[in-house]
Amino acid sequence: MPTLTLLTFITLALSVGTVWFSSASRRPLAPWQSWFAVALLCGALSGVLHASAFIALALFGGAAWLTDAASKKYLRILFGAITLVLAFALAIHKLPGFSNPVVIAGAVFSAGAKPFTQYANFDKGAVGLILLAFICHRTASLAEFGSVLKKTLPVLLLTVAAVMAFATGLGFVQPAFKLPEVTLQFLAVNLFFTVVAEEAFFRGFIQARLASALSGFRHGAWVALLCSALLFGAAHLAGGPLYAALAAIAGLGYAYAYHIAQRIEAPILVHIALNAVHFIFFTYP
Repeated sequence: MPTLTLLTFITLALSVGTVWFSSASRRPLAPWQSWFAVALLCGALSGVLHASAFIALALFGGAAWLTDAASKKYLRILFGAITLVLAFALAIHKLPGFSNPVVIAGAVFSAGAKPFTQYANFDKGAVGLILLAFICHRTASLAEFGSVLKKTLPVLLLTVAAVMAFATGLGFVQPAFKLPEVTLQFLAVNLFFTVVAEEAFFRGFIQARLASALSGFRHGAWVALLCSALLFGAAHLAGGPLYAALAAIAGLGYAYAYHIAQRIEAPILVHIALNAVHFIFFTYP
């Protein structure tokens, strides 16, 4: 990968990671905003980003910010709907202006596995970043993160065990331990440019907003949880009905982790743990 392209995604990952650091009072920009500006510059110079990408990201960022910042309720609803549409369009690569590079091309990691190609997706990574920064409920301290981790660990173990047991029992995957040279690269790209975006969208945005809207109903939070999981499964229908069903089961685990912790770190941890176990210990994809 050319140096400027690599820097584009390293700085985008840094911007995601530094969302948890608030800006000092004398600094005009939060750390994540500074790193994101560098990522945008590198993306433009490397050819990853084109003019229409900047327009799409500006519209999405503005709508996401106004989803909570707008003074009138009807405006918050309107900008929330715009955010929903733009986030989904960016995440499934339907908006022009992004030339996402291939980082793993047609690799076969174990006998019987299909060839696997992985992209570094700037559009999807930016969705996760902006939703994290403007909409998602995050932990504010290490102590709070420790509390979230304690609540999340049992859900993580149960979700990983259940999903992989179903996947193996249905013949979708087979045990196949491996540690290819690209393991860390795969996990980093998967975390920063896929997992964060999917959890910020399905849990931090959709589930949280639905739970809030249904808070007056007795089981509103559980309806939001179930909708979040089913929508996550539906988003994976391109892989076939079995894949979508497994994604929905996984989605139940992610959604429950968010439900009990009410912080976005919980489903992110469960999701990346499942993906790591799948990649290292079973046939992938």
